[in-house]
Amino acid sequence: MAIIGQEKQEGGWAEFLRVGFQALLIALIIRTFLFQPFNIPSGSMKATLLVGDYLFVSKYSYGYSRYSLPFAIIPFSGRIFGSEPQRGDVVVFKLPKDDSVDYIKRVVGLPGDRIQMIDGILHINGTPVKHERIADWISEDPDGRGQHVKRWRETLPNGVVYETLDLVDNGFYDNTPVYQVPPGHYFMMGDNRDNSTDSRVLSAVGYVPYDNLVGRAQMIFFSVEEGTHAWEIWTWPWSVRWSRIFSFVR
Repeated sequence: MAIIGQEKQEGGWAEFLRVGFQALLIALIIRTFLFQPFNIPSGSMKATLLVGDYLFVSKYSYGYSRYSLPFAIIPFSGRIFGSEPQRGDVVVFKLPKDDSVDYIKRVVGLPGDRIQMIDGILHINGTPVKHERIADWISEDPDGRGQHVKRWRETLPNGVVYETLDLVDNGFYDNTPVYQVPPGHYFMMGDNRDNSTDSRVLSAVGYVPYDNLVGRAQMIFFSVEEGTHAWEIWTWPWSVRWSRIFSFVR
């Protein structure tokens, strides 16, 4: 009897390890080839994405580069099954200056485009994008105080519509020189225009190579208020932004 019990126990452990290994393998395949979770740590994409948002990024949207694999363990150049991003996509990419850092911004400039900010209005190839004032956005501060922020609705030449914030008049990057996007590169900007280090800052971000794209932001699967953590489940009844869960990123 003792021997039979030992066999059952050993079989149980073997089954547990087998199932655990299969689960890890499936999770690795999903993360590498399909979807990767990210969280938003800064306010550069407000009001589209908020601090405390957790989202899925589709890895297959633009094909696969060496940055698609965890820790870039298999170095290779170029992309496999490559597909180019569209103007207006919200994209996660590896920072060109430090490929250990992930950034998330919106694609506003394609290869060959001329990009310029004039009086806070985005110009693409010499033409200002449609720029409409809408109701102020009420900022979400951890201390509970609200602040009214100017909000605009932009419409890109391909019809993509999104909202941007304008924290201050005549911000540092409200007027820029003309940026000529090189071949094989993209120009990224945050929707929170006065609080975003993006392609306008050539010394920090600059033009983003095609190979550095990780994927397209698709859906917010969880969201908690700024200043709280997702693992603090005892705060969920009031800290979770229920209305943002399972909302698509636009």
